[in-house]
Amino acid sequence: MKNIKIIEVPSEIGAGTRGASLGVDAIKIAGLDFMSNFFVHFPSEKIETENDLLFEPIQTPYAKRIQGVASMYERISKSVCDSMKNNFFPVILSGDHSNAGGTITGIKMAKPKSKLGVIWIDAHADLHTPYTTPSGNLHGMPLATAIAEDNIESKVHDLDEKTVKLWNQLKTIGKIKQKVLPEDIVFISLRDFEKEEKHLIEKYDMKVITTSEVRRNGAENVCRKVLRYLSDCTDIYISFDVDSLDSSISKGTGTPVSNGLKEREAEDLISKFMQNRKVCCFEITEVNPTLDKENMMAEIAFNILQRSVNILMMN
Repeated sequence: MKNIKIIEVPSEIGAGTRGASLGVDAIKIAGLDFMSNFFVHFPSEKIETENDLLFEPIQTPYAKRIQGVASMYERISKSVCDSMKNNFFPVILSGDHSNAGGTITGIKMAKPKSKLGVIWIDAHADLHTPYTTPSGNLHGMPLATAIAEDNIESKVHDLDEKTVKLWNQLKTIGKIKQKVLPEDIVFISLRDFEKEEKHLIEKYDMKVITTSEVRRNGAENVCRKVLRYLSDCTDIYISFDVDSLDSSISKGTGTPVSNGLKEREAEDLISKFMQNRKVCCFEITEVNPTLDKENMMAEIAFNILQRSVNILMMN
């Protein structure tokens, strides 16, 4: 029996489109609409945000609001670390995907000797750095912070001293430089990335499983393949960005992309992964109800959340 703890992170300062901070409450409302008492069952903690920065001028255009993201990393990592040390399984509901960098840091702080594997279910690679970013939005950079990568070979921008200092701080929060080895990351349904990110995927021979492979081989076979690939890892973190779903259903997210997973495919896949005892943390991110009709995206996210946690409780 796993002790579940819900960690709510309604922070959206890493995103380019407004509204993801409302995603956490939208998921909770979906639970109420389904007459579920899911959120009554588990202890929860809400992390204070830096969303006030959205009303202030941007000081670092290639790493927007990075000072706030650094504060979020500190808070999230402490919460995740404390939860795990108290034998909780953290389930994180977060606004934008930049928050995942804090989650990964927290896992490593709790288990510094662990070899951490990451299953990144997302349309995007999130491997940009301030040197390569086309947008300056930090939700495109969490995996680069986790692998402590600047990607200078693909450099597009020259950075000012302040940005460099804050970026280096972000990569080393928790006093751990590299939290994850690049080869211990598996992308699922990745289909929208830039040449600078492709350079890193090829440089480190990172594992990518396409939507068509999931469809062709089925959730069980894909799950088996991924877990075999990550067999050297002692712990596994699953990060589920709702834009991994096809754009026909993922309307309530900031960056929808076609040729994504169907709801059932994502649900089956995550449920299969959750049966593995190495999985130590699960995150759902990027639900944006302001872009949605009738809270559909949050309802899908809630269904996946509820089924996944039920499976966790049984294992």
